[in-house]
Amino acid sequence: MTILDQIIENKRKEVEERKEFYPIKLLERSIYFKSPSVSFKKYLLRDDKSGVIAEFKRKSPSKGFINKYASVEKISIGYMQAGASALSVLTDTVFFGGTNADLTEARKFNYCPILRKDFIIDEYQIIESKSIGADAILLLANVLSKEKIKQFTTLAQSIGLEVLLEIRDKNEIDTINDKITAVGINNRDLKTFETNIEHSFEMADLIPNNFIKVSESGIETVETIHRLREKGFRGFLIGDLFMRNSRPEKACLKFISELNQFKAELV
Repeated sequence: MTILDQIIENKRKEVEERKEFYPIKLLERSIYFKSPSVSFKKYLLRDDKSGVIAEFKRKSPSKGFINKYASVEKISIGYMQAGASALSVLTDTVFFGGTNADLTEARKFNYCPILRKDFIIDEYQIIESKSIGADAILLLANVLSKEKIKQFTTLAQSIGLEVLLEIRDKNEIDTINDKITAVGINNRDLKTFETNIEHSFEMADLIPNNFIKVSESGIETVETIHRLREKGFRGFLIGDLFMRNSRPEKACLKFISELNQFKAELV
């Protein structure tokens, strides 16, 4: 059984438990449920933003704790002040050390798009995502069928959520549908957790140009983002590079400042 198999098996149990404790009718009473969402798409396309989707996570299955006592308030505010286009918040507890409360905490202090990064396998989690303050959700093509992705995307759109669909190889291209906001290329293999940034470059031309392209994981330098931009990418999801620093928000500021300087020198 791979790590991904273990995550999905645990997620099924977790979702069933949450359905009992927090029924959908209760979720729909949240102050965030009927609040307008902040557009993930618009922020990624803004010329005055970096395109960086700065991620908050405490641990990973392959590395264990990265930043165990990280403060959501301090880091999320710092990310946005640094010029990030959006936030990504891990809400899986067992494997990534996150909670739904982390995302809601980030929502309280930031007016920006927030991506809920989790392993969504049930419609319940989509309703839940809206109720905790998310603006966008992540769907995984190597976890869900083409039919499920279309069904989940339709539901998400109906309640004001945008969708980032993550694919790994060319066999998953046909899972993209016209309701998807952005297509992410995960440079980390979720079965082995090995990372290879070249994966984004290999997959870039396979993604239709009418979708926003997002490169996820393994980005370490501003030069890499420049190369990715040349291949049509507008979003760059970065987590480990920032979170392994004792002050992730400062690492983010330094990176985006260097990115802006690099961009200016090219003009």
